[in-house]
Amino acid sequence: MALPLKYNIRNIIVRKGSTLATAFTIGLTVAVFLMVMALARGIDLTLSSSGEPLNVIVLREGSTAELNSSLTREQFNDLMYLDGVTREDDKPLATAEIVTLIYKARKGMSQGSNVTVRGVGPMSFKLRSGYKTVAGRDFQPGLTEAVVSKRIAERFQGLDIGDKFRIQTTDYTVVGLFDSAGKAFESEIWVDINSLPSTTKRETYSSALFRAKDQNALTALTKRITDDPKLHLKAVSERVFYEDQQGTASGALKGLAVFISFIMAVGAGFAGMNTMYAAVARRTKEIGTLRVLGFSRISILAAFLLESIAIALIGAVIGIILALPLNFVSSGTSNWVTFSEIAFNFKVTFDLMLSALIFGAIIGLVGSLLPSIRASRFKIVDALRA
Repeated sequence: MALPLKYNIRNIIVRKGSTLATAFTIGLTVAVFLMVMALARGIDLTLSSSGEPLNVIVLREGSTAELNSSLTREQFNDLMYLDGVTREDDKPLATAEIVTLIYKARKGMSQGSNVTVRGVGPMSFKLRSGYKTVAGRDFQPGLTEAVVSKRIAERFQGLDIGDKFRIQTTDYTVVGLFDSAGKAFESEIWVDINSLPSTTKRETYSSALFRAKDQNALTALTKRITDDPKLHLKAVSERVFYEDQQGTASGALKGLAVFISFIMAVGAGFAGMNTMYAAVARRTKEIGTLRVLGFSRISILAAFLLESIAIALIGAVIGIILALPLNFVSSGTSNWVTFSEIAFNFKVTFDLMLSALIFGAIIGLVGSLLPSIRASRFKIVDALRA
């Protein structure tokens, strides 16, 4: 005969002090787990949304990022006129870009981080959706002017409109702030492609970007460029390029979330175990009475397990509530692929909340298993004498 659920509900309500204490301990563990996973998810969504489906990016063979890549002007001129490249007004939708880094101090801090500076041309704006100037104006071609991501300007010193920053020996003036709809470019500074080569003293480009006519053309172009032994270049879909960065950038954070949460879960599990052992000790006669009334050992075991899991789920809900405000937080961290800052929003998504509930329930199950087994193994006579 199974115990009714109202028995468990009554016990949780009557012992609300110990219930809330245990639930809050589990809630803190779940909150930490959810916060770090929301950080990793924010990076994932930022990078996964950055690549355009028909864009092809070309890098030097063996390069994993634009920073350590190079291709010559002659190579770019050959690439932009390949069959399969989209044309607009008889001009190929293609651009070459240069990527470099500058070190900037964070606002309110003495420490800083590398920030990506990208030299772009007119076609760069057409090849990337979501770009929008939100303050000031765009830079003028040929001048040492820059537009800065609004997020980067908020996080680093000396990058507001009117400020100057130095790339090697040349000063650039910030003339505008831009937004790119949550894409990876919100971690960058954009300057004119014609001014950056003389500033950085380099004659080659970092990468080339062009738009394929359709998916078949994209596949053919990437294969043709990558397989050509004379070029020593590799071409990949822009979306694939950022997906590869996504796995590297967030994988370590997810591992960190699991590691920290496991350590805290052990502590929360012991807290739940102590609570349930104390509950078993206080309710020994009650357990004996239940056995006399005909309830089986399995029923008592299930009742204690359900009670503990219910407390853990309450804790998981508390943890989710604590983590939800992160959805309104913008932050940044180092991208270990590009060695520069990547700005993002924390994302507490539905699937992460579901994972948090399951994580909390597992803590409750593991923490209550031994006390529940002990409660179910009491002999009736010993329980009534206690």
